Amino acid sequence: MRLANRVKEVRTAAGLTQAALAERVGVSRKTVNTVENAVFVPSTTLALTLARELGTDVQTLFWLEED
Repeated sequence: MRLANRVKEVRTAAGLTQAALAERVGVSRKTVNTVENAVFVPSTTLALTLARELGTDVQTLFWLEED
């Protein structure tokens, strides 16, 4: 199983760059990039913070997917 996400889709719909979202949640732009590309699994705290800053819930941003 892997953690899939739609962070990029929701971020771009909100008109935010990776850098702007990163600044809002207190991480680097590279961290946002690696989360969007499913290279890095965010902590619960980061996942909740991303959801809050993007005006959605964690279940909308992240879900488990079969490999």
